[in-house]
Amino acid sequence: MYLAIERGASNVVFSSDEFGVDLRLLGNLQFQNDRARGSDLFTRKRPETGQTDLQTLSGNENLVQALLLRFLTPVGELAQLGHPDYGSRLSELIGELNNETNRNRAKMYVLQALAAEARVQEVVQLTVVQNQAIRDEMDISVTLKAIDSDTPLNLVFPFFLQGGGQP
Repeated sequence: MYLAIERGASNVVFSSDEFGVDLRLLGNLQFQNDRARGSDLFTRKRPETGQTDLQTLSGNENLVQALLLRFLTPVGELAQLGHPDYGSRLSELIGELNNETNRNRAKMYVLQALAAEARVQEVVQLTVVQNQAIRDEMDISVTLKAIDSDTPLNLVFPFFLQGGGQP
């Protein structure tokens, strides 16, 4: 899943207190197209000691990863772990035609997933269009405001209707 992150005219730095700290589960927040199950923990060398530790994300990167994971996870997949409503319904569109009806369904599913994320204050704009070059791809663009921030955050990512994504 490709993700572009744009901020308003001024540089905004989020403290880790605003969005928390979490383990890094996605290798590339810019070009993530699946969850790569089974290889989802990343390590780093601690500069202070040289020892290996788990990588973490904080601030804006943590929110971006949380949204990507929510979009990439089918609703109900985490039910056995006590989170039956976590995820999105985008996976229900795999195998469907890329037409106006299904693009509207994608909009609804994205809005439902964003509404469940407590760190999202407001969805300013959401568009879903057919990719001009790849017939089975919907390009989803979201402008949102995160909690405690007046600066819009823009997320752009494709959703592949044939499943499996594109490199």
